[in-house]
Amino acid sequence: MSRNNAAATEKGTPVRRQSTKLMRNVRLMLRYAVLTMGAILFLLPLIWTISGSLKPPGEIFTVPIRWIPSDFQWDTYVRLFSVFPFWIYVKNTLIIVAFALIGQLASSVLVAYGFARFRHRLNGPLFILVLSTMMIPGQVTMIPQYLIYKELSWIDTYLPLIVPNYFAAAINIFLLRQFMLTIPKELDESAKIDGANSFGILVRIIMPMCLPILVTIGIWTINSNWNDFMGPLIYLSTPEKYTLQMGIYNLNAGRQGLTDYGLMFAASLVTLLPSLLLFAFGQKYFMSGIKIGGALKG
Repeated sequence: MSRNNAAATEKGTPVRRQSTKLMRNVRLMLRYAVLTMGAILFLLPLIWTISGSLKPPGEIFTVPIRWIPSDFQWDTYVRLFSVFPFWIYVKNTLIIVAFALIGQLASSVLVAYGFARFRHRLNGPLFILVLSTMMIPGQVTMIPQYLIYKELSWIDTYLPLIVPNYFAAAINIFLLRQFMLTIPKELDESAKIDGANSFGILVRIIMPMCLPILVTIGIWTINSNWNDFMGPLIYLSTPEKYTLQMGIYNLNAGRQGLTDYGLMFAASLVTLLPSLLLFAFGQKYFMSGIKIGGALKG
């Protein structure tokens, strides 16, 4: 009987293996089907925007939706660079982004380095105080900040959009500080023996090792300032100083209340391209920074 059972088991093993493999393939296909459907749903607004930028005005809001324009309006993109002051808005936005990026990276690194490498009695309480600022909604500080900037005569200048970035964000300090704690202090001691001071250790040893986190912070900072709408809306009033987001918003109230939606869609798509290119080229470091941040939080 035992020999018969063994033979039956040996015969049944390939069948079970095939069944298990089939179920695994079915689950994998279902997973990819769900992910594909989700990706399509998320891409539909972008596809509709691309289609709308190339449609004649009368076809943009037709029901049912006409996804392929009957007549491609390529001149919409020509008008974007001729009628719409696109390059002026790009220049204004780049000024804000560049100074904000420098300020956020410099301040975040310095503050995180202080928390990670210089120990004192108030280190823990001050770090908790910094993290607690993450719980304060931006709407709570919006009016006090505006009143302060008004007293400083900063309204209708770029300073309210740039200067706050020189006071490091709590989330950036947290990520950098936690990562710096994982770097062995023996490296610092070796550098000190070679004559390096604290700033030299930071620049030559700590910062190169923090590159994935720094790139992640850089991408966040660039995207948040490039796409910022609320800040320019509050602090800028001169059209020549508008950023891209304010310029696109200004298209919403055209002459006699008429909106050129095709031009607005085209401007939105062109404005989106730098963010996509930034993510494409920095994806390796960005994903690495996200994984490190998740591991540090865990």
